[in-house]
Amino acid sequence: MKMETTAHSHQRNVFSRIRLGVWPQRAVLACLGLAALSAGCLVGPDFKPPQEAVPAKFSAQPADQAGQTLRDQDLAQWWGIFNDPVLLSLEKRALTANLDLKLAMARLRQARASRGIAAGGLGPELDLSGSYQRSRSSENTTKTSTSQAGQVYNLYQAGFDANWEIDIFGGLRRNLEAADADLLSAEQARRQVMVSLTAEVARNYLELRTLQQRIIIARTNLAAQRHTARLTRQRQEVGFVSGLDTANAEAQASTTAARIPPLEAAARQTIHALGVLLGQEPAALLPQLTPSEPIPASPPTVPTGLPSDLLTRRPDIRQAEAKLHAATARVGVATADLFPRFMLTGSAGYQSTSFDSWLNWGSRFWSIGPSISWPIFASGRIKANIELKDAQAEEALLLYRQTVLNSLREVEDALVASTLEQSHRRELATAVAANQKALKLSTLLYTEGQVEFLNVLQAQGALYATEDALVSSNGAVGTNLVALYKALGGGWQAEARTGKPAAPLASSN
Repeated sequence: MKMETTAHSHQRNVFSRIRLGVWPQRAVLACLGLAALSAGCLVGPDFKPPQEAVPAKFSAQPADQAGQTLRDQDLAQWWGIFNDPVLLSLEKRALTANLDLKLAMARLRQARASRGIAAGGLGPELDLSGSYQRSRSSENTTKTSTSQAGQVYNLYQAGFDANWEIDIFGGLRRNLEAADADLLSAEQARRQVMVSLTAEVARNYLELRTLQQRIIIARTNLAAQRHTARLTRQRQEVGFVSGLDTANAEAQASTTAARIPPLEAAARQTIHALGVLLGQEPAALLPQLTPSEPIPASPPTVPTGLPSDLLTRRPDIRQAEAKLHAATARVGVATADLFPRFMLTGSAGYQSTSFDSWLNWGSRFWSIGPSISWPIFASGRIKANIELKDAQAEEALLLYRQTVLNSLREVEDALVASTLEQSHRRELATAVAANQKALKLSTLLYTEGQVEFLNVLQAQGALYATEDALVSSNGAVGTNLVALYKALGGGWQAEARTGKPAAPLASSN
């Protein structure tokens, strides 16, 4: 049986605690029977996964990829497409030692423990106790059943107290449902950390190799420009050129030299970032990563699958759905406060004034009985709490929809950037070839006296600028691909590929 309530149909803002005395045995049996019959009785709304409309395909998806699917196996260790052993090693070490991932694991353990606490509320509680007391009664009191006035006596007692809240209206079960959803949310949060972590390691690694290649380009051009400056100075000494040409040549070389230290600083800082991502000291990776290596080659295209796949593939979307589930269940928890709470309590044990007779059969005592408490006046607190939970559930739904929209935008942005950057790289490669040819011609014409030295300097500057831009574009192609895989929700599937057991997911009650 399901019972639906809303904040507008709740009880009046009145409560008070009415506690009934011990009922006879028939009432106890009736209460237990009612508990069995009400196992399916739940107040509050039932959670239904939201149905979000998504486009049939990504607008920026290449036409030749239409209808292609993207398997989880392709996303599990997507960084393998770069075919770089160093990157593979960094990713593996990061998934083992990253502190953000360890924090997410700690939060997951907290959620498991909280779920266990919520589950414990459905069962009876049993407390064992024992005590010894030596007392003297007042001489100015009346005689009691255990002592004479002014008598010193002992009291030995041992037994247990039992307490069980019978979840008639499902408040405890709704609380367990919310804890299950919180556990699922924590698991998805851990997976989202894996998605971000693997993307950050790959992005920083590609940026490092890009910076190293830019430094090589800058040093190569600097060497050529300094050679030109020396030749110009020699020609000035013999009167072939003016001091202006020499000054221009030296200024260009110095300008190129000034660009190298910021690049070196950025490269070292990127190594520091990678070290922290791997849970190590910032400088720990300097010996391994300081030597320059080429930028890993990127495949021209990758399949993206369907937009609807994001709803089940991206951990942040699944986390948002789990948070919505938890918020919906807590509406039921708050609603259950409107209804009476049934308790079954009891105690039993042995009690005696003599140690010798403490555990005799005649020293036993027991009591058992149900009780009920029903809030009938609370100054609107319960109704306000229900309205609060309703608003929090609405907020969770809006956050879910926003997460879905942001995920679609991230994929579209990454697709556009990846496609257009490859066109940008092709044009830059053409420009580099043209500038190399222009530099050779301008140098030849200058030595023949047909053009001014300024043409040579301009050709050198243009060549360096386009070579630097081409290297940056090569790196951008890779980082755009990293952004695409991150937007598709790749990386958390690696736990299955590496044999690392995934944390068990909670199942809703």
